[in-house]
Amino acid sequence: MSENDGKKTLGVRGGPRAGNVKQSFSHGRTKNVVVETKRKRVVVPKPGAAKPGGGRPGQAGGDPSKRPAGISDAEMERRMRALQAAKAREVEEAAKREAEEKAREEERRRRREEAEAKEREEREREAALKAKAEEEARKKKEAEEAAKRAAAEAAQPKKEAAAPARNLKAAPSSATPERKKERDDRGRGKGRGDNRRSGKLTVNQALTGGEGGRQKSMAAMKRKQERARQKAMGAPVEREKVVRDVQVPEAIVVSELANRMAERVADVVKSLMKMGMMVTQNQTIDADTAELIVEEFGHNIQRVSDADVEDVLQQVEESDDDLKPRPPVVTIMGHVDHGKTSLLDAIRNAKVVSGEAGGITQHIGAYQVTTDNGAVLSFLDTPGHAAFTSMRSRGAQVTDIVVLVVAADDSVMPQTIEAINHAKAAEVPMIVAINKIDRPAADPQKVRAELLQHEVIVEEMSGDVQDVEVSAITGQGLDELLDAIALQAEILELKANPDRAAEGAVIEAQLDVGRGPVATVLVQKGTLKQGDIFVVGEQYGKVRALVDDKGARVKEAGPSVPVEVLGLNGTPEAGDVLNVVETEAQAREIAEYRHNAAKEKRAAAGAAATLEQLMQKAKEDENVQELPILVKADVQGSAEAIVQAMEKIGNEEVRVRVLHYGVGAITETDVGLAEASGAPIMGFNVRANASARNTANQKGVEIRYYSVIYDLVDDVKAAASGLLSAEIRENFIGYAQIKEVFKVTGVGKVAGCLVTEGVARRSAGVRLLRDNVVIHEGTLKTLKRFKDEVKEVLSGQECGMAFENYDDIRPDDVIEIFEREEIERKLD
Repeated sequence: MSENDGKKTLGVRGGPRAGNVKQSFSHGRTKNVVVETKRKRVVVPKPGAAKPGGGRPGQAGGDPSKRPAGISDAEMERRMRALQAAKAREVEEAAKREAEEKAREEERRRRREEAEAKEREEREREAALKAKAEEEARKKKEAEEAAKRAAAEAAQPKKEAAAPARNLKAAPSSATPERKKERDDRGRGKGRGDNRRSGKLTVNQALTGGEGGRQKSMAAMKRKQERARQKAMGAPVEREKVVRDVQVPEAIVVSELANRMAERVADVVKSLMKMGMMVTQNQTIDADTAELIVEEFGHNIQRVSDADVEDVLQQVEESDDDLKPRPPVVTIMGHVDHGKTSLLDAIRNAKVVSGEAGGITQHIGAYQVTTDNGAVLSFLDTPGHAAFTSMRSRGAQVTDIVVLVVAADDSVMPQTIEAINHAKAAEVPMIVAINKIDRPAADPQKVRAELLQHEVIVEEMSGDVQDVEVSAITGQGLDELLDAIALQAEILELKANPDRAAEGAVIEAQLDVGRGPVATVLVQKGTLKQGDIFVVGEQYGKVRALVDDKGARVKEAGPSVPVEVLGLNGTPEAGDVLNVVETEAQAREIAEYRHNAAKEKRAAAGAAATLEQLMQKAKEDENVQELPILVKADVQGSAEAIVQAMEKIGNEEVRVRVLHYGVGAITETDVGLAEASGAPIMGFNVRANASARNTANQKGVEIRYYSVIYDLVDDVKAAASGLLSAEIRENFIGYAQIKEVFKVTGVGKVAGCLVTEGVARRSAGVRLLRDNVVIHEGTLKTLKRFKDEVKEVLSGQECGMAFENYDDIRPDDVIEIFEREEIERKLD
């Protein structure tokens, strides 16, 4: 019996394949898959059936006798797994194709709906514009007809006016049904194409970004509607001209001018080109040209100046009712080492002098003291060194009372006289404090007498200037001094308005490493509060913190109160005025204006010289040697004083040039500048940071540190003295007279001489005098005594001399013998 006997077979034969697949049935159930190839016929078990050889006895799949020959169990299992994987891949790919087809169909449907919605919205918008235009045209037509009828009625006689009037009233009533129908249609949305949502934002527009992702402004929409209305009516209406007041500064950019006039930039540029000016919108034009343009466009011009930004700082008119008493500002002035700071220490019960380098004050200190009587006094302590003239000048300008400290054992000195002149120039009252009366050599009467020479007459000598004998060591006379200050303040009746915008003077400024720019400000008017926006000189800022003289933070500072202000954007100059403004924009504008004005002033000062002056200066500079230096100090006042002291060093041959000075630590930028110019860096109470030290060591830049201004000035003066050429001094050591001239072979002419005075030396210089006229200057080739070469010949002895490269010698000529000596010069 064959293999297929007793089985019903259903399959398809033929086709281009290598084999055919049949499905066999046995007793109504699927049992095996039969694969026929060209060479042999293979029976593959049905998926899910038992493995070949592992079925029950009697089944074809589990009977090895029913399996094609040469097929093992492993091979049969591998073929089954391959067939199952192929079917699974086919099912997976079919599902994937179906999903992609659904996604593409969904995308096409979504795009179609969006296009339809956009088209519908466009139709609604067009219908709305058309309906609006028709309504405008209808109203205009009705208005024209009404005007014509009114004109016709006016022309008719009064007795015939009744009938037309009735007809006129009837006409609208006859048209009333049509209008009513039209209104009803519009109310139901029939007459305007359902454009109720025209011009409103839809969800679709919000998601797609509208027109290019940018929404038009309300003004743009109004302009678009106006253009559409004019286009629909066919008779464009001219827009009414808006005349504006245009503010024009001394120079303005073309685009900014167009913005201020609310005109198109292209129109402004076109007008300028018609005037012969080929400019672009980013170029600057002057005020006169801008005035022509503004008038051409029909606007009004208002000329303004850059200085107008400071109008916000105008003085406030204050009534007597607003003024309240304020503490006096007392400045301690005098010569160096006369005990100014020690006297203030005794008053404050502090030890400020112990913290000063070298025992001398080199900054302006600002303090507030409350006396035993309850009086509040604000003190300013100024340095007494000659270099700090500007500091003493500032102290006298912001003060109410000057206390002139004079040492009883040293009397009146140069800086004492200078302090007197500052007080007189500032027109402030003076109190003389004769200090150090505890010294054995103290002579207060001598001080009073010497003050008379400078027109300072004390009360003890029938004058009007109070004088008090004090001692900072023993405390003698301190109470009398405070009483004298309080009396003088009471006479002055000092008042200020604390309820206004603050105004003050910068006493000192510095760049602190941790806190940034810090300014010591003496408030003169108003109250400075935390958070105030201010402008000071070329800088501006916002009060971040206020620190009093004891180092404590305070919320506000009233008149005559010295405080440290934090929150500046840069270090101001000492002496600048601080003003509180309303907004930060105002402060920035004022600071920028002042910065530009100062920059232009410096440029103008440099360009003011004529060509001849520049050539003369260049010629002079060729003969002048310069010592370049860089100066960095801890505070602005010290830097300013050092620069002023450097300017005084030098003469017509040598001078000191300060390439750069500033406040704060020495940085890598300073080292780079010093290296490029070959200059040393002078640090006054500051130090170089780590990177600057390393760079200076690598590039060989010298950095010197100082804490006393005396040492700095002396070192710079010594260095400048080294640039002076040594002074050549001639010392005449002898004279010799030529008695006879001999010709010597190999030597030339030799003069037989008699030393008449001094001594003749072989190494000395000689001059040949003939009839007391110098005809030759040089050196000796030989000096002989008899036949021997000698170093020198004394007076009264004879010798032989021969000149180097010179033979024109005659009897009776005189030889002058001299030596040159170089002497080092020093600056005074």
